[in-house]
Amino acid sequence: MNTVELGTTTADRTVGAKQTGAPFIRVENLTKVFQLTKSGRSGLFGRRPLKGFTAVDKVSFEVERGQIFVIMGLSGSGKSTIIRMINRLIDASDGTITVDGKDVRSLPASELRAYRNQTINMVFQHFGLFPHKSLVDNVAFGLKVRGVDKATREAKAAEALTLVGLGDRIHAMPDQLSGGMKQRVGLARALATDAEILLMDEPFSALDPLIRKDMQELLIKLQRNFKKTILFVTHDLNEAMYLGDRIMVMKQGKDMQNGTALDLLEAPADPYIEEFVAEVDRSRVITAGMVARRSPAPAGAPAPAGAPAPGAATAPGAATAPGAAAVGEPGERVQEDVVLHELLPIFAAGAGWAAVVDKNGAPIGKVTAEEVFAALAPKGFSNAS
Repeated sequence: MNTVELGTTTADRTVGAKQTGAPFIRVENLTKVFQLTKSGRSGLFGRRPLKGFTAVDKVSFEVERGQIFVIMGLSGSGKSTIIRMINRLIDASDGTITVDGKDVRSLPASELRAYRNQTINMVFQHFGLFPHKSLVDNVAFGLKVRGVDKATREAKAAEALTLVGLGDRIHAMPDQLSGGMKQRVGLARALATDAEILLMDEPFSALDPLIRKDMQELLIKLQRNFKKTILFVTHDLNEAMYLGDRIMVMKQGKDMQNGTALDLLEAPADPYIEEFVAEVDRSRVITAGMVARRSPAPAGAPAPAGAPAPGAATAPGAATAPGAAAVGEPGERVQEDVVLHELLPIFAAGAGWAAVVDKNGAPIGKVTAEEVFAALAPKGFSNAS
């Protein structure tokens, strides 16, 4: 199973991504109304609704380069319709979609083909593999459409399959693979084309829980290296909070709240969001830094054993250097991006608090056992009704 090293946060995953004055993707007042057919029927069981069905209702959001932006909601909330409008598999009824300064809705046919082939790629829930083609040929297909020569596209496809852990099976056929392996091929196909944007429509929802977790970790690992801009659709809030730099919660075509995982947990916009987040495993979402920054270590507080005084230099090779173990024995420092689940053994062993440092080992403050337990308790909804 692939694992993600400790010390990787959503903010850290976007470091190095190209930043510009304007967001990479901007969606404003996006609307989709499915109209009646010419016969006056909806086409579904011959029913005759009085008007069109609004699947997406004036939704707006922005996505920066290198972010994972999660769109989540229950079935029928409009989340899949949104990403299909972004690559124009479905034409919007109203609103604007701007990608890297270009108006996607006004692209002529030739530019739209280039946009779909070079800028954007899609990973589907049900894999979408050609059953009669080998894995390397499946992954190389997008490059073949571009006109890339056979040797080059096969080399790129083999490299992408190696990245997702299938380098020894490049000549296998899809029917020889498990569901998780097939989804790895889907990821490899997206990586091989080097598209800047990946649209992922519930790609892991059909997988068994353990394989699904493995795929989530693989996606985070790949994102750390490739800094893609990802729009990820899911109905699972735990998955959304694990993967997303930002999360937009949809209900009946409307954007109910758009923010970070902590925004949704600590400040739900309405009772609908509050109900959604009630079952979230907060211990795997909230980090030591989130808690410690709200209660920095007071001046003159004694450092735990092995921790330097605030401002002291970190010795080369110390346990908190980037890439080192983030959680150790009671009294040792912990990195700010360690989730509270990883802190619990320290407090269970008797430590009253732990020093929190950033990824470079610089002191941030401290986090106490009481603060951790308080952070794990769901907050009551306090907005005015």
